[in-house]
Amino acid sequence: MIKTLIFDFGNVFINLDIEGAIAHTMKSFKIESFPEEMIAFNSLYEQGLISTNEFIEFYQANFPNTQPEELISIWNYMLKDFPEHRLDFLKKLKSEGKYKLILLSNTNELHIDWIKNNIPLYDEFKQCFDAFYLSHEIQLRKPNQDIFKFVLKENNIIPQECLFIDDNADNIQTAKSLDINTWHITPNTDDVTTLFETKLHLF
Repeated sequence: MIKTLIFDFGNVFINLDIEGAIAHTMKSFKIESFPEEMIAFNSLYEQGLISTNEFIEFYQANFPNTQPEELISIWNYMLKDFPEHRLDFLKKLKSEGKYKLILLSNTNELHIDWIKNNIPLYDEFKQCFDAFYLSHEIQLRKPNQDIFKFVLKENNIIPQECLFIDDNADNIQTAKSLDINTWHITPNTDDVTTLFETKLHLF
């Protein structure tokens, strides 16, 4: 019987329009393509491995005439509106009291600053979870066995009684290796709401 739901899709609950952000950034900087080192850097940023200051320093080194405020504005473009129906769904799960809800997120400090300042529902969203782990708080990266073991131990979770939900196939495989039940969800869709309404009872 599933007693705990672990989500690792901040990029689904709080949508990140990565492709739109890249196109917008290239247009803003008047470039036709990203150099390889910039692609690698952006990948680290998306994983929560780059701090706000490192982000600004990198882009100012490549585009010396760019101001910090302009850089943050450009990348804030990637954050879409928070989907309120997902918050309603989380509140429903929380009120049922059937599951412990835990969120792992590779969201970094730049994302969180934007979310807190622009999404009034952020506090309500956070309150839906019994535990809430962010990359810049516990050095969380894309989940590995050490991080899974840390979260399981801290919350007294038995792996077989846990369902891990993610939009990343590698993370799913890591969870499976620890005998954690898993569900692979397509990113940036509403599958998360239909997932439990139609299928969770199978567990």
